[in-house]
Amino acid sequence: MRAPRDRRHLIVGKLPEISAFRPPPRVVRPTPIPAPPSRPAHGRRLAASLEAALRTGSAKRAAAAPQAEAEPVLTIEFESRPGLELNVASLEMQRSGIEVLSVHEIVEADKPTRQVATVRVPEKKIAHFLKRFEKYGRETPRAPGEVRYEDSIDRVNSLRLATLRSLWTDQDDAYPPENRSIWWEVWLRHSTGEEYERFVSFARDRRIRVSERRLVFDDRVVFLAHSTPESLAASVDVLGDLAEVRRAHEATAFFDDLPTVEQADWIRATLRTLTAPPPGAPAVCILDTGVNRGHPMLAPIVRERDVHSVDPKWPSADDGGHGTSMAGLGAYGDLGPILESRGPVVLTHGIESVKILPPQGRNPPELYGAVTALAAATIEAANPQRRRVFSMAVTAPHEFGPGLGAPTLWSAAVDALAAGRSFDSHTNGLTYLDDGSNAAPRLLVVSAGNVSEFHAAHLDRSDATEVEDPGQAWNALVVGACTERSGVLAGDWRGWRGISPPGELSPYSTTSLPFGQEWPIKPDVVFEGGNVGLDNDGASEVGIPELNLLSLHHRPPQRLLTLASGTSAASTQVARLCALVSSDYPELWPETLRALAVHSARWTKAMADRGNAVGKRERLRLLRRYGYGVPDAGRMRRSATDALTLIVQGQIHPFAEGKMREMHLHALPWPREVLASLGAAAASLRVTLSYFVEPNPGRRGWQKRHRYASHGLRFDVMRAAETTLNFQKRVNQAALDEDEKRPRSEGSDNWYFGPKARDRGSIHSDMLEATAADLASRGAIAVYPVGGWWKELPKRDRSALGARYALVISVETPDVAADIWTPVAEAIGIEIS
Repeated sequence: MRAPRDRRHLIVGKLPEISAFRPPPRVVRPTPIPAPPSRPAHGRRLAASLEAALRTGSAKRAAAAPQAEAEPVLTIEFESRPGLELNVASLEMQRSGIEVLSVHEIVEADKPTRQVATVRVPEKKIAHFLKRFEKYGRETPRAPGEVRYEDSIDRVNSLRLATLRSLWTDQDDAYPPENRSIWWEVWLRHSTGEEYERFVSFARDRRIRVSERRLVFDDRVVFLAHSTPESLAASVDVLGDLAEVRRAHEATAFFDDLPTVEQADWIRATLRTLTAPPPGAPAVCILDTGVNRGHPMLAPIVRERDVHSVDPKWPSADDGGHGTSMAGLGAYGDLGPILESRGPVVLTHGIESVKILPPQGRNPPELYGAVTALAAATIEAANPQRRRVFSMAVTAPHEFGPGLGAPTLWSAAVDALAAGRSFDSHTNGLTYLDDGSNAAPRLLVVSAGNVSEFHAAHLDRSDATEVEDPGQAWNALVVGACTERSGVLAGDWRGWRGISPPGELSPYSTTSLPFGQEWPIKPDVVFEGGNVGLDNDGASEVGIPELNLLSLHHRPPQRLLTLASGTSAASTQVARLCALVSSDYPELWPETLRALAVHSARWTKAMADRGNAVGKRERLRLLRRYGYGVPDAGRMRRSATDALTLIVQGQIHPFAEGKMREMHLHALPWPREVLASLGAAAASLRVTLSYFVEPNPGRRGWQKRHRYASHGLRFDVMRAAETTLNFQKRVNQAALDEDEKRPRSEGSDNWYFGPKARDRGSIHSDMLEATAADLASRGAIAVYPVGGWWKELPKRDRSALGARYALVISVETPDVAADIWTPVAEAIGIEIS
C-alpha cells in the first residue's frame, strides 16, 4: 500500500558547482553540394541579375516619390537550386546593413522543394555581392587561404528584385488578389525607431488604414494595415523597412437539468460551507470574454478591482458566457462533485479577469499579441504585488499562416511575456521595464484549441488537426483534453455513447503531430475536457450533460449553471492546480509551477498501453498527442515517505562573447543508504527541467542567429557505475585535461522517452525505471546550455543577467514500505515533528 502524500516537497537551497563548459565534439560529415556546370557562367549570370535588379529598383523608387528620410534600399530574393537549402547566414552582413528579412519554401507536387530568402541590401552595399560573384567565378589557380564562397553561391539558383509577395510568409494560396483589400499583419525592421511613423506617413498618402495598436520587439515592429496588395506593394520600393507581411488573424446532467430555483438551493448550501481565500492569496487571471462577478459563486472571491477590459470603452462584464464559465472552473474545478458533496469548500486563491474579446457584434481582426500583452499590463498595474497564473482559453486556427508549429506574432508575444517582458504603453513595446535583472516571468496556461468536427475515428481527426495559435508558444503551459466520461448513456440519451473510451484523448483535442519535428511538444499535458456523444447512425452531439463538466452561467437571474467542455475547460482547470501550488509554496517561480504540472502528469492506462507497446520513435508521436499525460493535484502539491520530490531553482549564464560559458552540477541530498539497502526492489526516477526562452519571432529560417529561442538547456544524470569526476568528463569537454580522451560510457540508461524525444521546446521531462540499488548512486545532475540566438548575437546576449531554470526530481519506491523522504529532509535542515 502506497504511503499518503502528506509531506511537503523539499526545496534544495544548496548552490550547484559551477564550471566552465564546452560541449563534447560531434562528428558532422556535410553532404557535398554538386557544383553548377560552369561556376564562371553562374557567377556572371547572378551578377547580371543583381545589376538588373538595381536598375529596376531605382526606377521604381523614383517613380513612386520616395520618402526623403528613407535610405535607398533594394530587397532581393535569392532562390535555391531545387532540393537544396540556402546558406542563409552567408547572405547577411548586419554591420553593413545587409539583413535577411524572411525565409520560406516553395513546395510543389512532384517537384523538389526550393528555399527562398528575402534580403535587404542598401544600394551602396550592392558591391558586396558583386565582388563575391566575381571571386566565385575566377578561373585562375586558387591562392592559399583564398575564399571563393562556393558553399554559399553553389546553392543559389537565381536572384531577382523582391515584390510584396516575396515578403509573404503565410500559406502561398492565402495571398489575396491584387484588387482585394484585407487586413495585413505588417512586420517592419526596427532599428532607428522611426520606421512606424515613416510607414504611417506613406499610408496616409495612399489611403491605407493603419491600426493604432502595435507591438514592438527588439528588431521588429508589428501592426495591422488595411490595403490592397497593389497599394501596399509600393512600400517595398519606397521605404526599405518592410521585413515581412502576413494575414491578420481573427480569434475565433443532473444539476444542469434542474430549474433555476433548485440550482439556487444547491448553490446556497455550498456557499454556507465556503471559506474565501485569505488576503494576499494568488489568483487565476482569466483572459476571455469578461466575468460576471455578480454570480453568487463568484461574489465572495472576485472583487470589483479584479475585473478589467483591455479597452476602457468595453464593459468588463461577460456578454458571451465563456469567461464566467472559465472563472467557475478556475476557482472550483468541475462544480458537479462539489455541489453533490456539500462538504466544506476552502479556497486558497482568487479570480481576476481581463476582457480581451470585444462585446458581441464588434469583432474586427485584432493584433492579439498586443492585446494579450496589454491585458497582462492592465491587471499588473491594478495589483502589481499579487502572484497570479494567467489562463487563456482563446485561440485561433492557423487559417493562413504556415502552421506546422511555426511561431506567430501571438505565440511570440506569449513567450516574451512569460520570459518577463512587459508591455510599455509609451512605446507599444515588449520590453524590460527595468534593467532586466528584476524581470518578472509569468506563467500563461493556454488551451490547445478544439477540433471542429467529430466522428468515430476521433484520434485520426485529432492527429491531423494541429494545436491552434498561440498554443505553439514554447514557454506557455499548453493543455489539451482527455476524458474519463464515456460509456453507453441512458434516459433521454439512450442509444448514445461517448466517442472516446475512458482514459483516451477527448474528441475535442488538437495535437502537435502535424508540427515540424524541430518544434515543441504540445500540448504539454491533457486534462478532463468532456466527451462528445455519438449515436448508432454516426450523428454527434456535444451537449449531453453526462459527458460534460459543470460550471457557472453568466446570467444568474436566468440560469446559475452551465455545461463546459473542450480544451478551454481543461486548460482552466490546470491553471487552477498551478494556483493551488502557488498558494502552498509562495516562493516557487512560474517556471517551477509549469515544471510541477508536467512532472506530476502521467499517461492514463489507455495511453500507457499504447506507449508500452512501441519504441521511442513512436512514443514521440504519442507525446505529441497526449503531452506528458494528466497532471495530478496530489503529486503536484505533496511528497510521501516513499515518493520524494526535490525542487531546485537555479540561474545559469549560458554564453559569453559568442561561446558556451558554464555548466551547473547539482550534488543533491540523496537517500543513498535507504535505496542501497532495498537492493533489487523496483524504483523509479523522474526528472523535469523547465525554463523560459526569449523569442526571435521573424520568419528568417530559424537557424543560427535567426533561431527562435534565445538559448536551450539540457539535463543529464550520473549513471550507476560512474564516478562524479567521470560524469563531469562525459558531459563537459572542458573537464578533460589536455590530450585526455573522454571516459568510456559506463553503463547506459533506458529513459522512457530518451533525449531525441524529450529535448524539444523549453521543458524536458523523462522517466527511468530501475532497481533501488541502481538509483542509490545517481544523486548528481548536470544542467548545461545548448545553442540559441543569444550565442550567435553577442550584442543582444542577456546571459550575463542569468537565465532561470527549475529542476524537479522525484524518486519513488512503489512496492516497498521505505522512508526515503525523512533522511533527505533532515540533511537539508528541516525539523521533523
